[in-house]
Amino acid sequence: MKYTTLPNTDIKVSKICLGTMTWGNQNTEAEGHEQMDFALEQGVNFFDVAELYPVPANAETYGDTERIIGTWFKKTGNRDKVVLASKIAGGGDYTAHIRKGGINKENIFDAIDKSLQRLQTDYIDLYQLHWPNRGVNVFGVRDYPYKTAEQEAEDYLGILEGLQELVKAGKIRQVGLSNETPWGTMKYLQASNEYNLPRPVTVQNSYSLIHRGYEVGMSEVSMREKIGLLAYSPLAQGVLSGKYLDGNLPDGARGTLFPRFIARYKNENSENAVRKYLEIAKKHDLTLSELSLAFVNQLPFITSNIIGATKMDQLKENINSIHVDLSDEIIKEINAVHAEIPNPAP
Repeated sequence: MKYTTLPNTDIKVSKICLGTMTWGNQNTEAEGHEQMDFALEQGVNFFDVAELYPVPANAETYGDTERIIGTWFKKTGNRDKVVLASKIAGGGDYTAHIRKGGINKENIFDAIDKSLQRLQTDYIDLYQLHWPNRGVNVFGVRDYPYKTAEQEAEDYLGILEGLQELVKAGKIRQVGLSNETPWGTMKYLQASNEYNLPRPVTVQNSYSLIHRGYEVGMSEVSMREKIGLLAYSPLAQGVLSGKYLDGNLPDGARGTLFPRFIARYKNENSENAVRKYLEIAKKHDLTLSELSLAFVNQLPFITSNIIGATKMDQLKENINSIHVDLSDEIIKEINAVHAEIPNPAP
């Protein structure tokens, strides 16, 4: 395994992070425990969850993924071996079963105590804000929704003050953002600097070979402000494994069970790009998953690459990507495809 640190901290994390959002829906508790056992054996010490999980989110399964991690901590005693990240749910219809009001100081206090109880721990290492309260370009939307984004932005100062109280109480160690824009990220960084409040150390945003939008604006923020990317959906919900090409819908696959979640990755341009990346992978004796993940692993603004799997063979392949080093020739070939078909899956 390869390691780095959460920026501006001494918290050592693996460059591969174990994503968990299928546990409690596509995966059972026993399967979640098996994945954590294996990942830890392979040197993966960084786990990411959210109070919202599993996904698709609903009232019946709300919090179940955190509960599965909590029972594993209790069974194994491995809490001190894991850097644990979780998130408070943002606002919107899809979180109406959790609480009202989106992310604010009062809701942060409510969310953290419930997460700690489910996780059976006294603290969370990295606590993230899952979605902005304001209008931003969400899944499948390439451009800023200026016609509908007229709501007042969130109370950055109040949110950071609430997070500071949780840091002082020992309930969280560091703060992160998620699904943020350059403007929103800089607002949090400026407020934290001006008022000496917790400074976000990471941003968890989508990034993959068919969605490299982070490189437009956010990568500069990451590198100049030292706020690292935690890349989620690096395989574009499995599309970058190649298993959905030619209309295939494998039994039990996420795209088969929940087609709306991968719809944004399956347009004609995306499929054309995936085919070209598959050709590159075959040429260099790699699987498409290995190629896709290895590209993310080597990015200079990456802190960790959040992989997820429903089957153990997928998990093994994904973790193994850390041992794949892409040559300059391969990077050049990948970038040629990106120049031809840039960001087909926002």
